[in-house]
Amino acid sequence: MEALGVRAAKFAALAEPARLRIVDLLALGDLSPTEVQSSLGMRSNLVAHHLRVLEQAGILSRSRSEADGRRSYVRLVPSAFDGLTPDPVRLSKRIVFVCTANSARSQMAEALWRRLSPLPVASAGSRPATEVNAAAVRSAARHGVRIPGKRPLSTAEVLQDDDFVIAVCDRAHEELSGRDDLHWSIPDPARTATDSAFDHAFRDLRLRIEGFVARLAAQPAS
Repeated sequence: MEALGVRAAKFAALAEPARLRIVDLLALGDLSPTEVQSSLGMRSNLVAHHLRVLEQAGILSRSRSEADGRRSYVRLVPSAFDGLTPDPVRLSKRIVFVCTANSARSQMAEALWRRLSPLPVASAGSRPATEVNAAAVRSAARHGVRIPGKRPLSTAEVLQDDDFVIAVCDRAHEELSGRDDLHWSIPDPARTATDSAFDHAFRDLRLRIEGFVARLAAQPAS
């Protein structure tokens, strides 16, 4: 909770436009308070206040000029923004994407994951269809991703106790009753069965998977 409090304090300090502008200026070089005042066109007492808030949040530090000890300079703390993002996700499990039929969304997600991460992956359906939706295959192909020809599988066939389960539809999330680790509410493209609906679902999945993969901690070398 202490680390969370530090993050909250830094975000609060950065939430004021003038302070964010000061940080932008300091990203390029060190400045005296007078130089900050000149750049912002702001009264000196307000500049002093904003610099004090940023200093108390651990975002900037001050030092005296070696040429004129009456002058000070402010600079960004090198580690000021370390830890502002959420902690990395540590996974050593297989990823399993689940939708209702395992015919479109979970199949696209599985194929995308294979392109973006070395972690093992599978997909399943809470109520599997008899075959993969051809429109999903075509949509993936339009985006340079191949869905292999395999029959949809049920969660009973696929899921293992230590899998990391991502439900990519609302029905599957609700039917899994807490068995899933994450839920992505992706609208069912088969409802309208248009190319644009499948392409939208594919793009939504790609954005979510890219974001999730970026959060993964580095995997130890095997």
